[in-house]
Amino acid sequence: MTSKVEICGVNTSKLPTLTAEEKRELFPKIKAGDRTARDKFIKGNLRLVLSIIGRFNNRGEYVDDLFQVGCVGLIKAIDNFDLSQNVQFSTYAVPMIIGEIRRYLRDNNSVRVSRSLRDIAYKALCVKERLISSTQREPSLEEIAKELDLPKADVVMALDAVQEPISLFEPVYHDGGDTVFVMDQVSDDKNLDEVWIEQISLREALDKLPKKEHTIIDLRFFKGKTQTEVAGEIGISQAQVSRIEKSAIEHLRKSL
Repeated sequence: MTSKVEICGVNTSKLPTLTAEEKRELFPKIKAGDRTARDKFIKGNLRLVLSIIGRFNNRGEYVDDLFQVGCVGLIKAIDNFDLSQNVQFSTYAVPMIIGEIRRYLRDNNSVRVSRSLRDIAYKALCVKERLISSTQREPSLEEIAKELDLPKADVVMALDAVQEPISLFEPVYHDGGDTVFVMDQVSDDKNLDEVWIEQISLREALDKLPKKEHTIIDLRFFKGKTQTEVAGEIGISQAQVSRIEKSAIEHLRKSL
């Protein structure tokens, strides 16, 4: 999609780029109301918009429309960028451009979300941004719901309704280094380092058990059999299984 050379009358193969020094020089002029500096800065960042709309090339949308919407996000980023914050402009602008495109796609989606839900979601996002600005941390859903004087369930439903589904393999934007995908930022309690360590420790402790104790623990807790079933399988009484099981558990506790 983004291989198209001319988008909205702009020859993308000839888009200019700005150095970091040029950006730093232009911003004070922009804040002072210099329209020429503003136009130069916008043109110098159109390649950024072009790179971002490539992420949405499977939506069936016209590239010209996405490019225009992305430019709106770029202009909003320029107008709202705070020079006192020690962040690169691209780091600030990319989420705003993506957000503008996603709002456009959501509003033009064939799956319609009710106006009331969209209103709640919009208010919730505004409250979230305000709380982040004032507290310098991500607010909880409870805090957002309290600010809106709404049940938490209503806020969750509204925010879920306006979310665009994305692939776990969608790359997350960054300024350099290896590509980070969405799946790299999704928490998985089953694959935490602590869980792996516990599993390794348990496996080592099991290997230290006498053969009969190991067999009973395996049948009881890994294969889900009752003491009676275990007794019948290995040819001893249920009372013996119970006694050996308790001894094995005690050995495991000491090892762990």
